[in-house]
Amino acid sequence: MSFVMIDKLTFRYVKGQAPVIDNFSFTMKKGEIVGIAGSSGCGKSTLLRLVAGLEVPESGQILIGQCIMVSGLFCMDVEKRGIGMVFQDYALFPHLTVADNIAFGLHKLPRAERRARLKEMLELVKMTEFAKRYPHELSGGQQQRVALARALAPKPSILLMDEPFSNLDAELKASIRRELRDILRQENMTCLFVSHDPEDIEAICDRAIRMDEQLAAVGSASRS
Repeated sequence: MSFVMIDKLTFRYVKGQAPVIDNFSFTMKKGEIVGIAGSSGCGKSTLLRLVAGLEVPESGQILIGQCIMVSGLFCMDVEKRGIGMVFQDYALFPHLTVADNIAFGLHKLPRAERRARLKEMLELVKMTEFAKRYPHELSGGQQQRVALARALAPKPSILLMDEPFSNLDAELKASIRRELRDILRQENMTCLFVSHDPEDIEAICDRAIRMDEQLAAVGSASRS
């Protein structure tokens, strides 16, 4: 059974202009890591924004775990969707420590549960000894791990990653790829992963969906 279903999604930024995403459909299983590939401007990041609720489609449906996110005139609020996001620039709060950044989305939990989940996340991304440091005191790879831990901490239904390695050098990317796949597997996280780099998708994703210049799915490649 599909955990994520996107059906006939269409979106355009300006009415009357060509759609950025046109009649786009695909499904995902629970715990699957799917790469979204394609040339610049083909709608990869826009797709993530639609799933997250940061943009509203012209038409189509988005369902996650049998829960309707978008359908017809209905569009669930961003904060109610239970979706985690990791951006290109990590978007860490510079005035908060590593621990406080990760715990930011856990404010609704009782204190004991919040502390336990924070400890679990610090250990998962190997950042326990850096808990009291601030983002400017960390390397790019460390910042990336903190951003990942913050996104995973509230146990989102799906994780959206938009070019998360774009600010890392080639050597560091190779190491982070392995770490990321292990972490996502350990958390059994369903993940949509956008990258222009085919090596990222090959190393991390179970399969890929390619969006071409006509803004449609034109193929997929399954991991052997």
